[in-house]
Amino acid sequence: MLKYIKGNLENIEGVEIYPMISLLIFFIFFLVLFWWVFTAKKSHIEEVSNIPLESDSNENDVFL
Repeated sequence: MLKYIKGNLENIEGVEIYPMISLLIFFIFFLVLFWWVFTAKKSHIEEVSNIPLESDSNENDVFL
């Protein structure tokens, strides 16, 4: 099965650029994510981390 896919891809001009673009997008995404994690405000991180622990009266009404 792989030879059919490989054969089709060999006929496309410029197909070798797509893996490089994919790697670049992957690298940039995780670089931005890494930067955001280290520059995020501690108060925001604490607020977001406490969301699952907060009790809401609307959530309790659903299960009644």
